[in-house]
Amino acid sequence: MSQTPPFTEDDLARFLRETPGFFERHAELLAAVRLTSPHGGRAVSLQERQAEMLRDRIKLLEQRLIEMMRHGNENMLIADKVQVWTRRMLQVADPADLPAVLLTGLQEQFSVPQVALKVWGVAQAYADQPFAKGASKDARSLANSLAIPYCGVNSGFDVLGWLDEPQSVQSLALLALRAAPQEPAFGLLVLASPDSQRYEAGMATDFLERIGELASAALARVRDGDAP
Repeated sequence: MSQTPPFTEDDLARFLRETPGFFERHAELLAAVRLTSPHGGRAVSLQERQAEMLRDRIKLLEQRLIEMMRHGNENMLIADKVQVWTRRMLQVADPADLPAVLLTGLQEQFSVPQVALKVWGVAQAYADQPFAKGASKDARSLANSLAIPYCGVNSGFDVLGWLDEPQSVQSLALLALRAAPQEPAFGLLVLASPDSQRYEAGMATDFLERIGELASAALARVRDGDAP
């Protein structure tokens, strides 16, 4: 003789899902069902519990909206700073002044404690400029190896010697400068900070990539047109 399997909570839940008119026909049960509220542990009706869940959901949506608005405002401020920085570079009359304006703008607009830049393959007119000297073979190889900006702790890169206070650096970002994504690097931009969390490994690099692209475009004015 076969036994009827016990009626489980899952069976009940399935029945209620598949019988949408049940509570319409038994409306008195809605008021009779009592649930424990997560706010104080008191017993509340099903309607009250649903209202609490709805209020909690609304609060969560409000928090997300506030967070989106905050990010939107931050992005707008960053966009304004990028525009100011780019405009300053466009206004430079003498290409030899570009690297200094570029670096000063990064420090002022984005509060980067230390910055440095080296460019190789420059036009002969700029070969004696400080920015065109001092890039070792290792530094050039490092730049060529960077498909995206490097962000992380101070690992003793020799390019830190380009900075005024390399001993204070705890984290840094390295941005290779290229005329186009698949072309060899013609320069390297160093952003450094005494804050070990300013440039963390694994952080998003989209903004730094845009900075590198704008810097690369601006520095095209000092490059030798025949350089690789």
